[in-house]
Amino acid sequence: MANKGLLIILSAPSGAGKSTLISLLKRDFPSLEFSISYTTRKPRPGEVHGRDYFFVSETEFLQLRDNAFFAEWAKVHAHYYGTPKNQVLESLQKGKDIIFDIDVQGAKQVRANLKKGVFIFIFPPSLKELKNRLQKRQTDDPQTIELRLKNAIEEIKEAHFFDYWIINDKLEQAYSQLKSIIIAEKLKPCYQPENLIEEIIKDE
Repeated sequence: MANKGLLIILSAPSGAGKSTLISLLKRDFPSLEFSISYTTRKPRPGEVHGRDYFFVSETEFLQLRDNAFFAEWAKVHAHYYGTPKNQVLESLQKGKDIIFDIDVQGAKQVRANLKKGVFIFIFPPSLKELKNRLQKRQTDDPQTIELRLKNAIEEIKEAHFFDYWIINDKLEQAYSQLKSIIIAEKLKPCYQPENLIEEIIKDE
């Protein structure tokens, strides 16, 4: 029987460095599956449909939502995002580890709907540094940046909901902490083979 898969939920304010951390995870944990969300926003330069997101119309998204297609969904910065439920459950049942890259609203829905997962919140070192990062990214106009900062404050206030906190000040340190969390979680008895003890002592 396959080991149970680990569901990892990462949330952070926009610009906190979550995408960079996830890229490092992809490098070091090639067997991890990364949940691909549906979204109604337009693709950013370099993003590919079916690889980064499934880009759909608002009408199509709302139809899927009403048919209970999503494990979680949310409206963030005027756009909808959602994660397909059956795809996640099937992968976990097969023993595959999955990472969700979702906002706080989505994380709460996942915990309520799936009753499982390890929930990790990524902090920026400060709001000032967060603003600097958003400006350097050069993907948003000043009004959008201000909206993201306003939303960041509200998201940070919800950090108590999560199991682990990481401050992404120095990337190397933050990533080391993230890896440690995943490794430690996978060592819990519930993620080990069910017959592990019997196998170890059978030749006594």
